[in-house]
Amino acid sequence: MLGSSRSRHRLTTALAGFALLATGAALQVGTGAAPAHAATTYRVLFDDGHAEEAGNADWIISTSKPDPLAEDSSPSSETDWTGALSSWGVDLQKTGSYSLKTATSALTYGGSSTTDLSNFDALVLPEPNTLFTTAEKTAIMNFVNNGGGLFMISDHTGADRNNDGYDAVKILNDLMTNNSVDSSDPFGFSIDSLDISSGYPAAISDSTDPVLNGSFGTVTKSLIADGTTATLKPSDNSNVKGLVYRSGYSGNTGAFFLTSTFGSGRVAFWGDSSPIDDGTGQSGNTLYDGWNDSGATNAALALNATAWLTGASSGSSGGGGGGGTGTCTAAQLLGNNGFESGNTTWSATSGAITNSSSESARTGSYYAWLDGYGSSHTDTLSQSVTIPSACTTAALSFYLHIDTAETSTSTAYDTLKVQVLNSSGTVLTTLATYSNLNAASGYTQRSFSLASYAGQTVTLKFTGAEGSTLQTSFVIDDTALNVS
Repeated sequence: MLGSSRSRHRLTTALAGFALLATGAALQVGTGAAPAHAATTYRVLFDDGHAEEAGNADWIISTSKPDPLAEDSSPSSETDWTGALSSWGVDLQKTGSYSLKTATSALTYGGSSTTDLSNFDALVLPEPNTLFTTAEKTAIMNFVNNGGGLFMISDHTGADRNNDGYDAVKILNDLMTNNSVDSSDPFGFSIDSLDISSGYPAAISDSTDPVLNGSFGTVTKSLIADGTTATLKPSDNSNVKGLVYRSGYSGNTGAFFLTSTFGSGRVAFWGDSSPIDDGTGQSGNTLYDGWNDSGATNAALALNATAWLTGASSGSSGGGGGGGTGTCTAAQLLGNNGFESGNTTWSATSGAITNSSSESARTGSYYAWLDGYGSSHTDTLSQSVTIPSACTTAALSFYLHIDTAETSTSTAYDTLKVQVLNSSGTVLTTLATYSNLNAASGYTQRSFSLASYAGQTVTLKFTGAEGSTLQTSFVIDDTALNVS
């Protein structure tokens, strides 16, 4: 243990200029599924587990579930698949770039089902008519937060097709305001309780927007045939953007189609189900061909939005790229976990990763040395890591040695915080706080469970804060994040 304040001798090869969440520090762990942004096939899940076929609705891409290819493996027209959304599905299928499935049971994220959200890049909710369970809302929100795309399609208020007291307006608003992940207006909009009988809402002028001007065409107008709009709240989410507006409206009111982001994911909202209805489907349903309406460009809007949500098209709004993977391979996830590669992988204060002889590594030559200056100073060390959603064990461990010149046995003058942050830099939890009061000879292993963050990309951050006099050194070595 050092007995007095002293100046430190650091390596000259510093990590200057690295931001906490710099992309160069991100460690994306392979678990058998390529990230969506690098994939050649974009995976879309259409929900049919929440009364999407109740009443006259027929919001399915095919009667063959979960795989529409069982009805026709090479569809060329909307009638090759049976469902009022068959045009949407067939048009995507014909590109050769999409894999489509239908979910008929509860939505999950991180499970073993073939329709688990971790196996998809985007989820379509075509006018749900039953409430999502608490577990489903957690699954959906985590899916989007971790990079998934969410397409929410509503209908007018009062369109309670199964007479259970809930229409799509209530159900989708409940998803956004009553979930365990983020209920503080996470997407930056709320759905209006309106029944707008008719109209052709117009698209804004923005030639750079990938939803309005994408590979499937240019969007000029959409269609309202008993639908609703949304109210934007950019103060809650600055990325919310109205793309198509009800006649006479603009800005934050009357948005008929909008996009937003949440965490690493993307969100789209449409205020009516009539535009996605292609007029064909199962017998006994009263359907309307909004998909091919000559006064609108609904097909281009739906298809461009799907491409944007899945990451098949880029755009300035950020987000996108899949919500995780469905497998877990036992592995140690941290890069340069013993610091022997020097100033790589980690983001750190200048000189924090060192082989200085003034302290000792537990193993090898390099270690991370935070503080030890004997003056007011803060050092940080961080690394981002993706914990596969299917992993049930995620054990973080590291060896910590603390020496100090402080003499107090009761006051923590210098501290080291170990924290978990989300992709936005918000602290999710403080795992532990150590101080000069924990000083001891040698290294002590510290361990914590991060299993609750499965399916998420988080940042592990060590922050050492030193007071104005008398040094305390926080020395870290042999880190690990073992998953299984």
